[in-house]
Amino acid sequence: MSDHNPDVLIVGGGPAGMMAGLLFARAGLEVTVFEKHADFLRDFRGDTVHPSTMEILDQLGVLGRFLERPHSKVTNARITIAGETLTVGELTDLDTPAPFIAMMPQWEFLDFLKTEASAFPSFQLEMVSEVIRFDEHEGRISGVTLSDGRSIIADKLVIAADGRGSLVRRSAMLPVTEFGAPMDVFWFAVPKIDKGGDVVRGIVNAGSMMVMIDRNDYWQCAFIIPKGGAAAVKAEGIAALRERIEAVAPDLGSLDNVLTDMDQFHLLSVILDRLDCWHRPGLLAIGDAAHAMSPVGGIGINLAIQDAVAAANILAGPLKNLPDVDHLLKDVEKRRLWPTRIVQAGQKAVQDRLISVFLESDAAIVKPPLPLRLFNRYPLLRRIPGRIVGLGIRRERVTSPVG
Repeated sequence: MSDHNPDVLIVGGGPAGMMAGLLFARAGLEVTVFEKHADFLRDFRGDTVHPSTMEILDQLGVLGRFLERPHSKVTNARITIAGETLTVGELTDLDTPAPFIAMMPQWEFLDFLKTEASAFPSFQLEMVSEVIRFDEHEGRISGVTLSDGRSIIADKLVIAADGRGSLVRRSAMLPVTEFGAPMDVFWFAVPKIDKGGDVVRGIVNAGSMMVMIDRNDYWQCAFIIPKGGAAAVKAEGIAALRERIEAVAPDLGSLDNVLTDMDQFHLLSVILDRLDCWHRPGLLAIGDAAHAMSPVGGIGINLAIQDAVAAANILAGPLKNLPDVDHLLKDVEKRRLWPTRIVQAGQKAVQDRLISVFLESDAAIVKPPLPLRLFNRYPLLRRIPGRIVGLGIRRERVTSPVG
């Protein structure tokens, strides 16, 4: 790194921050990413890398190296409801370099991005570096202050990519609108007793819902509970929770010796919201910092990656030649706002019209809903949810400069 201030400071070493760091460094800009933790290891962070993200990796020429990392593949989605198991989504027919969802621990994905970004001498990652304040000079965000007392100036831009608990939210620097969510999720793991088959399985019973993701030798499970119900579930104890899980997913067999402690369950408090404006002079928010997504579809990581690509496409070239790019920040938001709105509207519809209804009703489900029956009956229809989940809305292509 040279002695002058970095061109771009990125707050947060998650998927959006690391991809943005890689792309801006690839363009020849000096970039510093600040990550508050000592490593990337987190339990049950989003582990889904969708075909749209692997398209980006292919455009960067690194997909082969990515797929050398440990991962499993998900190619279809099934749901068991009213005693019937229906196939409701297929990815294998997508015209894309990797027509499957790669299930890879997020720490592995982030380490991969770090390795690729570190090949560029203008990239720097600072771990154990918590940003506690955005600094302002003459009405413009000019840099950051860290918990160790250091103040770092950004020569041109600060990017907030620090997730749904972003400093821009906690400090009310940018207003946010919440859309609500009827559920929270307990994540946990269960060893597999069958082959599974590269699949995501949803199971719906009266008053209970669960999702199971094939992770080769175990199922990564999401037990869905009503919003704010975690304390009540914990108060009932592990035996009661285990009984509920066995009832909704009897194929898992007896879990007496598998789920023995509430510490095995990791609570995800589901949030669906969006910043009213993603930027102010000197500052741009991307990824979950700009829009917290529901886990419906598992697409949050991939939207964050698309944000980073769009930001680099629009800003990297001008950042090399202009004193600031404040006038272009609105273009990044404009580019990414429409797909974000569409996806969040779809997630809210699923939450309100399906998940909420199933969670609140104790009545037996007599027949699967008609749309699910149609997806199961006609294979061509399964490509529709497969395309939406796998490739998203308005997927980005890397056009940012090199060098």
